Amino acid sequence: MKSNPLVPELSITNFGKTIAFYTKILGFSIEYQRLDEGFAFLSLGKAQIMIDQVGKGRTWKTGEFEYPLGRGINFQIEVKSIEPLLQKLRKKGVTLFLEPEEKWYRENDVQVGHKQFLVQDPDGYLLRFFEYLGTKPL
Repeated sequence: MKSNPLVPELSITNFGKTIAFYTKILGFSIEYQRLDEGFAFLSLGKAQIMIDQVGKGRTWKTGEFEYPLGRGINFQIEVKSIEPLLQKLRKKGVTLFLEPEEKWYRENDVQVGHKQFLVQDPDGYLLRFFEYLGTKPL
């Protein structure tokens, strides 16, 4: 496994609950983990993320950890299709932060289309899953 140049590490409060959410519901794979530290390196396609339980191993604490964690940031994750994820989330009764939408973003002289939705993980981090719809002229 080759690590991307930028891999976010999320401080989490419950390793078991979080690892189950990412692997069993969202479909991430565990590349490796250190259970004694409450740490795991996860991947979904080319997307990579690390989770690390607060109070185990090293904790990078810059302030109080209170829900929702990760205020002011969302993680954009490209998938082939958002439908399988939506089905799993609905089956598990997970409430979406933003219902599926089609959104077009200006990128230089074209618009880039995304079909996307947002969901919060167990600690409140925002995950924005999208499938690429192509480009069109402005």
